[in-house]
Amino acid sequence: MSSKINFVISLLLISGSIIFAQTKKIEANKGESTITYQLTHPLHEIESTSKDAQCIIEYDHSSKIIKSVMVQVDVTTFNSGNSNRDSHAMEVIDALTYPYTNFTSTSVTQNGNNLEVAGKLTFHGITKDIILAATTGESNGKLVVKGNFSISLTAFKVERPSLLMIPVKDELRFTFTQVFNI
Repeated sequence: MSSKINFVISLLLISGSIIFAQTKKIEANKGESTITYQLTHPLHEIESTSKDAQCIIEYDHSSKIIKSVMVQVDVTTFNSGNSNRDSHAMEVIDALTYPYTNFTSTSVTQNGNNLEVAGKLTFHGITKDIILAATTGESNGKLVVKGNFSISLTAFKVERPSLLMIPVKDELRFTFTQVFNI
């Protein structure tokens, strides 16, 4: 009787190991991945991109489902192509005090290739709940996740920059593409 119980327990442990082995953490390829923000002023559109975010997903290979997401980006890595503008942006968001922006998912809902990711975004020292929309696609052994979300500058206590005494819109829009070897 004891050997049968040991056999059943062994099978359960092996089965559990196989199930858990299917889910693993994967870091995005920085060379192929980007996060871009867009800021609108009545006179022009500002766009700045970082290719240096650390994005890690927990991915279930058998079901091809993303289970969780974690992103951290050094705000000084955003580049608009205008160093004066980038320096001013770093002053506005207090980059010396708050050098990182972080996102950690609290839930991921995947319906086919569509994702809805709820989580906590910490920006400018303030953490808020946000929801972002994304799509996934697979090609040549790579998983590509593309999406977007927006935040309010004033909600994160960032003073809106002005040009000719006209402030930028309160909405800061983000788009992202993250590429993972799977």
